[in-house]
Amino acid sequence: MKFVSLLCATVAAGCLMAATAATAQEPIVIKFSHVVAPETPKGKGAEKFKQLAEQRTAGKVKVEVYPNSQLYKDKEELEALQLGAVQMLAPSLAKFGPLGAKEFEIFDLPYIFPCKTALVKVTTGPIGKQLFQKLENKGITGLAYWDNGFKIMSANKPLHATADFKGLKMRIQSSKVLDAQMRALGALPQVMAFSEVYQALQTGVVDGTENPPSNMYTQKMHEVQSHATLSDHGYLGYAVIVNKKFWDGLPADVRTQLDGAMKEATEYANNIAQEENDKALEAMKAAGKTKFYELTKDERASWRQAMLPVHEDMASRVGKELLASIKTETDAAKCE
Repeated sequence: MKFVSLLCATVAAGCLMAATAATAQEPIVIKFSHVVAPETPKGKGAEKFKQLAEQRTAGKVKVEVYPNSQLYKDKEELEALQLGAVQMLAPSLAKFGPLGAKEFEIFDLPYIFPCKTALVKVTTGPIGKQLFQKLENKGITGLAYWDNGFKIMSANKPLHATADFKGLKMRIQSSKVLDAQMRALGALPQVMAFSEVYQALQTGVVDGTENPPSNMYTQKMHEVQSHATLSDHGYLGYAVIVNKKFWDGLPADVRTQLDGAMKEATEYANNIAQEENDKALEAMKAAGKTKFYELTKDERASWRQAMLPVHEDMASRVGKELLASIKTETDAAKCE
């Protein structure tokens, strides 16, 4: 009740501010909330959008970026967007499952994208657009897909064989697919807000987790995880979304300018994702607190064999036709 009351009060305050802004011709304010650090690809992408949006609209729009769950945690932010307490988010694609758009959980399937080229064919093509259309009746407009790269596994014990996961408490986002993935490995999935993971790892509430290196590094998880495996088993991406009513209510010229700013910010964020992950991995190796392990060819094949049944198990949830369409796209991709 306290959270809902806070949201309602915030929305009411926002309406009052909007009315005042209209009379005083003050800038249109876009509150852009996210849960990761400013130094991550997403954090830098948000700042780039702020810079471009304010520049292209000549001050008509002011973008306020709130990183590191300053306003809302994982489970709260989508409700906040729908209620109008914030205007823009960039949640991970797994977040839409609990909202009723289960198709987005297809991005969580292990080893579904053989390479970055295959991924881009999906997000920038008809499939990506079709998925965004499923958010419209939730009061949400999808603007762009932002990349954060492929994930590695970490724990306070070596993770070389799939048997090493047995009985481990592994933190995941709220996703039935990720739950099934961890159970396929013999682990015990634990749903937890991103902002709570460091302390949970530090205190032993959970034994390990999965993240792209940039998230692991900027949240200092390498300080409380003694081992990590460069598995690239899964993908983590985001959808930049806005409150539909807010977006549709913008002056047409302003919306066009913001669209242009978003396209450029998206290109920037996606281009730096791999570079940021590479830098983060090198920094964690240099820190010397985590031992990083590269899977052998046979070990990687064993991991794939253990996790690929999740595709069939989750097909009815994410959509058999969608899964087949993505497979067609990825099979046609030219992966090196």
